[in-house]
Amino acid sequence: MARPEQVLLLEPLHELKFRGPFSDVVTANLKLSNPTDRNVCFKVKTTAPRRYCVRPNSGIIDAGTSINVSVMLQPFDYDPNEKSKHKFMVQSMVAPPDMTDMEGVWKEAKPDELMDSKLRCVFEMPVENEKTHDMEFSKIMSTSLLKSESSALPTKAASSTLDNGEVKRIMEECKRLQMEAQRLREENKQIREDDGLRMRKSNVMSSQHASVAMKKDEGFSTRTMALIILFFVVGVIVGKLVL
Repeated sequence: MARPEQVLLLEPLHELKFRGPFSDVVTANLKLSNPTDRNVCFKVKTTAPRRYCVRPNSGIIDAGTSINVSVMLQPFDYDPNEKSKHKFMVQSMVAPPDMTDMEGVWKEAKPDELMDSKLRCVFEMPVENEKTHDMEFSKIMSTSLLKSESSALPTKAASSTLDNGEVKRIMEECKRLQMEAQRLREENKQIREDDGLRMRKSNVMSSQHASVAMKKDEGFSTRTMALIILFFVVGVIVGKLVL
């Protein structure tokens, strides 16, 4: 009895391509889509299970959704003369409505409920033209990067010069302000000295005026006393003559 046709859509459909070099893990992606209105169980199998790591290798794809499966080829010594015989099979079945145990469902599944699709594995190494193209592209990118860095240098130098000029201008401004402050201090000192000199001159002038006034008063008092004494003497003489 023929098996039912696969309801899942596979991308890629017939082969998984692994592109070298194979000195490290190489990954190929497999997309599984469920276009139906029912959930579908799937399982991924391979003829060389020790050479590949598949994540996820089984599960359920809900109706109208898809899932990405990563197929990781482990490192190995690649021989270009050896053709790959590795194959993968995607097995699927419609999930029962009351499913609780996936492993039990697979064990109890009937042959006419199982669907499968097979894919072969293809190993590819970069050809020399692509290697040369990659090397030239890397060279062009490196040259462009160097040019962009060199073109950025004058701008950076100009920026540095501008910064130095700005610092120099600020220093000159600070020096000018310091000189201005010194000049103001000297002017203030001179003003204080002039004020002191004027105060001393004023005091001397006041002292001189006071001395002159005192001398005048002393002279006036002396003349007054002399006149009094003179009038007294004249009075005494006149009195004697009258007697």
